[in-house]
Amino acid sequence: MSGQIQTCFRRYEKKYFLTIEQYIAFRQMAAPMLRADDYGRYTLGNIYYDTDDYRLIRASLEKPVYKEKLRVRSYGVPGPEDNVFAEIKKKYDGVVYKRRITLPECDCAGFLGGIGRREDGGQISREIEYFQSFYHTVPKVYIAYDREAFQGIDNPDLRVTFDTGLRYRLDRLSLSEGDDGLPIIDTDMILMEIKIPGACPLWLCDILSSLGIRSVSFSKYGTCYTNHILKCKSGVTAVKKEMLLSA
Repeated sequence: MSGQIQTCFRRYEKKYFLTIEQYIAFRQMAAPMLRADDYGRYTLGNIYYDTDDYRLIRASLEKPVYKEKLRVRSYGVPGPEDNVFAEIKKKYDGVVYKRRITLPECDCAGFLGGIGRREDGGQISREIEYFQSFYHTVPKVYIAYDREAFQGIDNPDLRVTFDTGLRYRLDRLSLSEGDDGLPIIDTDMILMEIKIPGACPLWLCDILSSLGIRSVSFSKYGTCYTNHILKCKSGVTAVKKEMLLSA
């Protein structure tokens, strides 16, 4: 990563599923207006935190006006001393707000678990500490994906990303434990995200319209919870009932 690390974001985020043909066509048509951003191609690893009863993701799936979540994120697989991001992501009335701090991977679990304060973390650290004092969340799932990222040439605040290989695991909930996992969705389609502080540029709207690309409501963590975690929980419950009946 290069340049100054951004800690606060306010933007609109739209998601789209693309076929490989749509992806190729979009890249060709948008090439004069986009350039690879400072990150280029990379793998994102995320640990999503939630309550024991998955209160945050269950509330999010109900599509409320306001929702929030806590996650830890790394670019690539970090070593214990490498910095990672602890971030709160909120969405209100369609606008996404993200606030994050950096800290060594080896300190992250302790900080989020209430062991030791970060005196140098400032306001965002205090927000995270308050969030944890209210929700008492713990690591619930690891989610990774491979990303290709671009930004606008004339409008650097415009970001367009393409995610593939969406995967998860429910064990080894540490960013330093590798980026392997099981597929979240069974599809070869590419997840495109458009992130911008204001209105979508006309040239971008025209490309989306000409290629028949429509926005979708999709959450990586939400889909993982619905399609995998709930099934795992149901399976564990069934096994416990069987053991009780046979006791």
